[in-house]
Amino acid sequence: MQRVTNCVFTQDDSVLMLQKPRRNWWVAPGGKMEQGEHIAQAVFREFSEETGLRIEGHTLSSVLTYIIKDKDNHIVNEWMMFTFKASNATGTVLETTEEGILSWQPIEAIKTLPMAEGDRKLIDHALHGTGILSGTLEYTEDFRLLHAEYFHTEV
Repeated sequence: MQRVTNCVFTQDDSVLMLQKPRRNWWVAPGGKMEQGEHIAQAVFREFSEETGLRIEGHTLSSVLTYIIKDKDNHIVNEWMMFTFKASNATGTVLETTEEGILSWQPIEAIKTLPMAEGDRKLIDHALHGTGILSGTLEYTEDFRLLHAEYFHTEV
């Protein structure tokens, strides 16, 4: 199982988003954890690599398992996403990145930006929720949501 971290980073009434070139969907910046890496180390490293910013005062917001199934309902891929939220950082946002296009988006735009529905849920929770959201999302290989089950834990 692949482990991934990302961070929903806000300033004022905007969130820093990354538009990935493959589907042109928007995501919170982040990426794959390296072997033996702690989730906090991974989110610091990945967020910095993708944005140029070093986040400070981050908080774990959600832990979700993503399952991809083929047309015969067999699992073909699975990963766990650890999402953090933060609103303080040092550095300067990169103008260009290999991962896609960085853009400050109004928080209200999250409702309509093209993205995977699971990503919309975890970003919305980071922006408006409390506690930690957990759950499992099942998708087809072309990322059509088949099933989602969520749990909420107050901390």
